[in-house]
Amino acid sequence: MSSATAGQSSMPFKSAIPQGELSDLVKGYMDVEIWRSTGWLTRLDLDEPRVDVRCLSERTRLCKRILDIIVSSIMLIVLSPLLLILVIVVKLSSPGPAIFKQTRVGLNLRNQTKTDRRKEQLDLSEVGIATDRRTHADRRDETGYGMPFTLYKFRTMTVDAEKNGAQFAVQGDPRVTRLGRFMRKTRLDELPQLWNVLKGEMTLVGPRPERPEFIEGLSKEIPNYLNRLGLKPGLTGVAQIVNGYDNNVEGFRRKVSLDLMYLQNCCFWNDLKILFRTIRVILTGSGAL
Repeated sequence: MSSATAGQSSMPFKSAIPQGELSDLVKGYMDVEIWRSTGWLTRLDLDEPRVDVRCLSERTRLCKRILDIIVSSIMLIVLSPLLLILVIVVKLSSPGPAIFKQTRVGLNLRNQTKTDRRKEQLDLSEVGIATDRRTHADRRDETGYGMPFTLYKFRTMTVDAEKNGAQFAVQGDPRVTRLGRFMRKTRLDELPQLWNVLKGEMTLVGPRPERPEFIEGLSKEIPNYLNRLGLKPGLTGVAQIVNGYDNNVEGFRRKVSLDLMYLQNCCFWNDLKILFRTIRVILTGSGAL
């Protein structure tokens, strides 16, 4: 990342962070607080910055996939009684389907160019907060910024939650049902995504997949936002543990810095650390809305 691009970030690289331990891609987003909060991550000594999943060793990619298959398969089998109970409870608690389906953007291996018109489209204030004014199908929604896929969750909101268009969840969101609030706090609503992991659309550890409705604005507001799509989206990750749920620009900036940090330090050992820390987040309910 050039110095001009780095200067666009509101979180400049701080000299207190040891030089050479992060790639130039990450430096423009990092601050001391985030650096210290991720001190438990093993830092890799890379010869050159990673750009996407293709920069990972074949062994790392294989280990991640084997871990995905083993863990998701075991959890789906072991938790099947709980999943069935949740399906019934969600159906009885409020009108609507128990499983909520939503299009998300996955892995992006396309090379970004300086003339990418997608970065010139919308301001964040016009994306997801106000009603989507497009009445016809948009090819960007079909192709996405990466590989689009259908994400599965237990429904935690009322069926008319987005009658006014796509929007971020907020603290005390009235659209969330009483049961949904509990499920969000305990992350039980995310369990159906184990099927996405088993299918290979997601991985256990990686950046959270974003909705295509929001990516246009975010990629314009936050330089190099699309670089976080260089890894397969994850069920959990560094950003989820440290940053929690994001619903503002600064929160998304921190998410980008944490996702890019994970990209530079992605390894099997760090994935295990993240999975164990995720258990603590689930038990405490921290970072949920």
